[in-house]
Amino acid sequence: MPTFKYTAIDKTGKRVTGTTEAASAAVATANLKLRELRPIEVALAKNGSLVSKLPFGPGKKKVKSKDLVVFTRQLATMINAGVPLVRSLATLQVQTENPNFKQHIVEVTKEVEGGATFADALERHSVVFSPIYINMVRAGEAGGILDAILKKLATQQEKDEKIKGKFKSAMTYPIILLTITTLVFLALMVFVMPKIGKIIQDLAGPSAELPPLTIVMLGISNFLVARWYVLLGIGVIAGAVLSRYISTPGGRRKKDKILLKLPVIKTVIKKVAIARFARIFASLMSAGVTVIDSIEVTAKAIGNSVIEEELMAASKTVANGQQLSVPISASKVFPPIVGQMLSVGEETGKTDEILVKVADFYEDEVDVVVDSLSSILEPIMIVVMGTLVGLIAASVIGPISNLSNQI
Repeated sequence: MPTFKYTAIDKTGKRVTGTTEAASAAVATANLKLRELRPIEVALAKNGSLVSKLPFGPGKKKVKSKDLVVFTRQLATMINAGVPLVRSLATLQVQTENPNFKQHIVEVTKEVEGGATFADALERHSVVFSPIYINMVRAGEAGGILDAILKKLATQQEKDEKIKGKFKSAMTYPIILLTITTLVFLALMVFVMPKIGKIIQDLAGPSAELPPLTIVMLGISNFLVARWYVLLGIGVIAGAVLSRYISTPGGRRKKDKILLKLPVIKTVIKKVAIARFARIFASLMSAGVTVIDSIEVTAKAIGNSVIEEELMAASKTVANGQQLSVPISASKVFPPIVGQMLSVGEETGKTDEILVKVADFYEDEVDVVVDSLSSILEPIMIVVMGTLVGLIAASVIGPISNLSNQI
């Protein structure tokens, strides 16, 4: 029988390592749980050395949201129709077109067959299934309402993708305009401006005084032609350093803090965060997840570290005995109406229903703000494009006008 090395967390929260014999990694995982250990990693061992990690055969490529939504809806339908979970997963792995996602489903199916719970099997594939997904599935299994939970998950994913798609759509045209503007400006400065500058100097003579704007534009043009590699190197290094800094906790927080101060952008981010918080928290609560766990899982899914810190602080307040509406009402990110609606939900015991209405309202608000963002950015980009081209035109027309006056 194969031997597996494992790393797990015991009841006291201490990390422990060891070996165990089992028919498969899934069976080994199930055996560890029977011993009240929470597995972090289970890997096949040979002669005391690690030879392969299971079940990470599919790799760490992400799966498209569309594929995950289709999988979730189909699985919910099959389970609701009374089809056993293992059989449902086996059917879906055949129907799935994405080869990477198919391999993940194959591994999940094997683990469930080996005795692992569906949620634990999904947790081993966290590159595909988010903590929200895993926690809601775990709650659905515990409550015997997995089909209903999966339907909620699919709806939540569709709503989330709708918001992302709307924002991307609104930003596409301004980004294209900005890219075209930059390329046109560089082309004029590198290819056109040097030729025009030479013509002007030939006509005016070496001792002629050129307008300040023309001197500046010619200087920029000459630098771009002669030292383009310097700018390219600086740009690449700066981009790499910035990317690395943003990937750190401090850099990410700094970036998120700046975004929450930018005009218009901060409104979009806040409304998206509120809509996402309300829908995810409502889904987790309706699935039977505890309030504190729901807050912590939701906080990590918001996408902004500043708001995440506020929610994590709120979870500590709730752990001390206060209602969630208290810290939410005192928040600088969440508007007063969210705290008031949450308070009503806590009083009536219908927190999930009320938060769904809050989510619907703010998703509509996001649509309005994003549409207005697009209408604001488009003319700004056109003005920027006109200004850059106008500067080049003015730098050329100025000396030509002076020459004509002298003649």
